[in-house]
Amino acid sequence: MIPQRTATSSTLTLHVNDTAHTVTVDHRATLLDVLREQLDLTGSKKGCDHGQCGACTVLLEGRRANSCLLLAVAHDGAHLTTVEGLGDEERPHPLQQAFHERDAFQCGYCTPGQIVSGVGMLCEAAEGHPSHATRREELQRATGAPAELDRDEIRERMSGNLCRCGAYPHIVEAIEDVREYAGGGTDHASRRTEEVTA
Repeated sequence: MIPQRTATSSTLTLHVNDTAHTVTVDHRATLLDVLREQLDLTGSKKGCDHGQCGACTVLLEGRRANSCLLLAVAHDGAHLTTVEGLGDEERPHPLQQAFHERDAFQCGYCTPGQIVSGVGMLCEAAEGHPSHATRREELQRATGAPAELDRDEIRERMSGNLCRCGAYPHIVEAIEDVREYAGGGTDHASRRTEEVTA
């Protein structure tokens, strides 16, 4: 009896930065591989390739995700936002602008992941999601109330993103500068709209 061969690739659609892309992917390809190699979106970086450094962070359905750990084939129809979708040179996202103003980077390799994670973290806090550093008094408030973002809370929420150069103080300052934009939703278009109307 001849063994059956199974397909090793599939065609799927990914909605990246509000644009639908139909791609054929190897079943072993991660979202990071597809973003970088097939869609030419190279902002997300491959650092550790083990989900420990955060350089590959994207927003998947509005939540932070390490794209190096996720098989693309499992995310047909998913909506993703990469650093390229947050803003551009003419209209940067408020957090991108704050990183620039606060000099919150040195070599810059981790910066795209830091910024995407920061945007996701601000949205999570605005939706009331607690962290391990959230104070007991805050946990007792009504569910869904925005979380207060002091320096300890920001550091805890950003702990999944590593910076080899040690720019952490400036990263925290940049996030503090844009706390007011928290709650703009997880889709980058709504954040831009809120930015203009704020």
